[in-house]
Amino acid sequence: MTTRTLVVVSAGLSVPSSTRLLADRLAAATVAAAGRAAGDAMPVEVTHVELRELAHDITDHLLTGFAPAALRRALDAVAAADGLIAVTPIFNASYSGLFKSFTDVLDRTALDGTPVLLAATGGTARHSLALDHALRPLFAYLRAAVVPTGVFAATEDFAGGALRARIDRAAAELADAMARREPAAPADPFALTTDFAALLAGD
Repeated sequence: MTTRTLVVVSAGLSVPSSTRLLADRLAAATVAAAGRAAGDAMPVEVTHVELRELAHDITDHLLTGFAPAALRRALDAVAAADGLIAVTPIFNASYSGLFKSFTDVLDRTALDGTPVLLAATGGTARHSLALDHALRPLFAYLRAAVVPTGVFAATEDFAGGALRARIDRAAAELADAMARREPAAPADPFALTTDFAALLAGD
């Protein structure tokens, strides 16, 4: 069976990070769910993108329009993914500035039709609505295929069974969406990433 690629984007700012912890749990659950899909194991290759490590590169790209090598590898991985897990901390009732900046430098069609699982962390459950009023509209604009179940984890949730159940449900939805999607074609290393018309227009 064709191996699917799963990219996990985490926007945690601290080390260790509850955002990365949630991202890791979602990735592991998705791989496990893929192994049970329709009784026929679907191999999944996981790539982690830690935005904290790319913060300076993202800023440079926003200012210059050019992606340094490490950021370009991350952007290419997202564009070529068969599935994406995107996890951000919630600040002031919305995604973090670092998370938004990364989506701002994604190629326009990078997430067209890509199955995406959205997740977030916050200090209290009061931030949970950010999944629906901030993250879902953003990824709808990016034309991603967001799975129905989003996962929010407040600090006290990590020890509870309710979070485990929600992680498993969301992961199963993502694994199923990845299994039903045509595998992404391998990237052409010689292909132009921007057409000349866009270059001339200054886009």
